[in-house]
Amino acid sequence: MDTALFAGLKALVDSSFPKRCSCCGRVYASAEEFFRETQAVRADRKDLKPAVEEDGTRIIEAFRNCVCGSTLMEFFGDRRDASPAGEERRKRFGVLMDQLMGRGWDSAVAKAELLKLVHGQRSELIEALRGEGKPAK
Repeated sequence: MDTALFAGLKALVDSSFPKRCSCCGRVYASAEEFFRETQAVRADRKDLKPAVEEDGTRIIEAFRNCVCGSTLMEFFGDRRDASPAGEERRKRFGVLMDQLMGRGWDSAVAKAELLKLVHGQRSELIEALRGEGKPAK
């Protein structure tokens, strides 16, 4: 696999997680793991709260209890994060899309596989690039 492509993929995933509990040090590697391994703060209350940032960006605040009982909060928003970090993630995503499409991938497939990685899931197609060194579709 092209080392620049792999480095870009790693940076894209790393920019969102891991999430660390400041009380016990437990690390949640992905959003999927965060929701799977934490608990709702209260059974009678929703743990997702819609909010609007000062710049008008809509986000969701997620309140969850770590396995140690400490309350954690994570922000989830659309990919149009206007911060410098959001701009950098979009730039990386675009570069990676271009690289995969340059290898003959359909744009919809490339986007779906990159989004899997962003959301903490495996992409067998991208993993195959590492082992084979040739385009996967």
